[in-house]
Amino acid sequence: MAVRNLLQAIHDALEEEMRADETVMILGEDVGRAGGVFRVTEGLQEEFGPDRALDTPLAESLIVGSAIGLSVNGMRPVAEIQFADFIPPAFDQIVSEAARFYYRSNGAWNVPITIRAPYGVVPGGALYHSQSVEAYFCNTPGLKVVAPTFPKEAKGLLKSAIRDPNPVLFFEHKRCYRLLKEDVPEEDYTVPIGEAKIHREGEDITVVAYGLVLHTALEVAKKLSGEHGIEAEVVEPLTLYPLDRETILDSARKTGKFLAISEANITGSVTAEMAALVAREAFEWLDAPVMRLGAPDIPAAAFARPMMDAFVPDAALIESAMLELARY
Repeated sequence: MAVRNLLQAIHDALEEEMRADETVMILGEDVGRAGGVFRVTEGLQEEFGPDRALDTPLAESLIVGSAIGLSVNGMRPVAEIQFADFIPPAFDQIVSEAARFYYRSNGAWNVPITIRAPYGVVPGGALYHSQSVEAYFCNTPGLKVVAPTFPKEAKGLLKSAIRDPNPVLFFEHKRCYRLLKEDVPEEDYTVPIGEAKIHREGEDITVVAYGLVLHTALEVAKKLSGEHGIEAEVVEPLTLYPLDRETILDSARKTGKFLAISEANITGSVTAEMAALVAREAFEWLDAPVMRLGAPDIPAAAFARPMMDAFVPDAALIESAMLELARY
C-alpha cells in the first residue's frame, strides 16, 4: 500500500495507465510542461513526451473535439477541463457528439474518452472557479458521470473510466484534493463504474452524499452516534449517472428515512433524481418525508468567505437535518 491523497491517487492512475497502454494520452491547458494547475499531471510530459501529454490552447471545445477525433482513430485520450466552470464551451462536443457517436453509428464507432473536471467550492473561487455542474450531464444517455471522493476509489474509477469504450466524465472536488490521505493499493485494480459504496453502516437514517459534503456527513454521523445514539448509514454514490439504484434503495428500505446531500444548486440536481427514486420505489418503507440539502439557487458561491460558507451545506445544517429526520 502507498499513502496517497486524492490528487496523488489520480496522478498515479494516469501514470500507470499511460505506462500500460501506449494509446492512453492526456491533453488540456497546462497539463504538460506545467503539470496542471493543481499539479495532477506533473512529470507526465517528461516521461511520455509532448505528444502523449499535450498542451492545448485555451479552448475547451477544441480539447474535447480533438479527444473525440483521437479516440475514433485508435487513441484513449484523457481530456482535462481546468475548472468545471469552463466546460460549457465543450458542452456541444460532449452531449451532441461524444455521447451519441456509438448510438448513431449503430455500434460501429466507440468513443473511449475520459473528461476530467475539477469542481466544487473553494475559497476565493467565486463566480468562475467554484461551480458544481455535474447535473448538466446526468440527463444525457450515452455518458457516464463519476465523482469519487476518496483516493482509493478515485484511482480505481479513473482506470475504469480510461478503459471504458465510451465517454466518461470524471469530476474531482478541488477541496478534497489534499484533504486527507489513505492507503491506496499499488497493484493494478479497478473500481466498477455504477456501484455505490457504504462508508458507514446504520439502522436509523440513510444519508447519501458525495464530494466535500460526504466528509462532513461522515463527521456528523459519528457525532450523532456518540451524543444521541443515532446510527446513520452513509452512502457515497461514486457514479452519479447511472446511479446504483439497488444500493440506494436497499439502504432507504432498511432505515425508512432518507437524506441526500450535495453542494450543487438544489433545483434539478442529482439529489433530485435520488429523491424521486426513493419516493417511487421505497415509498412503503418510508417513515418520514425524503429530505435534500444543497446550495441555494443562485449563480455561484460568493468571494466573501462568510457568504461562501453559507452556500455549501455545513456541519450545523447537516446535523440539524439528520436530527430532524431521525426524530420524525
